[in-house]
Amino acid sequence: MTKSIIITAGGIGKRMESNIPKQFIDVNGLPILMHTITKFFEYDNSIEIILVLPKEHVDYWYQLVSKFKFAIEHIIVEGGEERFYSIKNGLKKASGDLIGIHDGVRPFVSLDVIQSVFESTRKFNAVIPVVDLKESIRKVGEVKSVSVDRSAYKIIQTPQCFTANIIKEAYLQDYSKEFTDDASVVERMGTKIHLVKGNDENIKITTPMDLKLASILA
Repeated sequence: MTKSIIITAGGIGKRMESNIPKQFIDVNGLPILMHTITKFFEYDNSIEIILVLPKEHVDYWYQLVSKFKFAIEHIIVEGGEERFYSIKNGLKKASGDLIGIHDGVRPFVSLDVIQSVFESTRKFNAVIPVVDLKESIRKVGEVKSVSVDRSAYKIIQTPQCFTANIIKEAYLQDYSKEFTDDASVVERMGTKIHLVKGNDENIKITTPMDLKLASILA
């Protein structure tokens, strides 16, 4: 079965204390987004890579591609006002039988996790990687907070992967603020989501502390 990966890249990282969009910040000599694309190319050099960027960042990306002589082939798609519409635009270009969707600022997903997600989708149709919570957690109410069993909760990662017919049909639905990720869009149709083990290093780089950790992991 052929594979596509849609890699999403958003706007300015306000918590990064930087005017540079977070996906373009240099980590060990290469923009974060290029590290991410390279990881999927390493997994399968025939995978169809679709990069969704805000319209205002496309020209800058081309400048970076030229500057770093980045040669991995990929398709550029302009994003929408909400992530939902950005993914919808990316799906129009995706031709794979299996379609993964990944945050561009998660460059440290392991090759094992990528393989597990795609291979499991052949059987389970809708698959997401998760990791366990390591800290104690509490549910906060208006009057008090209560301790809850952390084993009943998981941290969600990407890539989230689906068969093409399921994810494309799911994105024909109207947008809802309740759609927090692609799995929630698919789940609205009644499709069961299968969980596989993620990797702890697969952090989403959103803060200066994340960036310091990224420089160690890269």
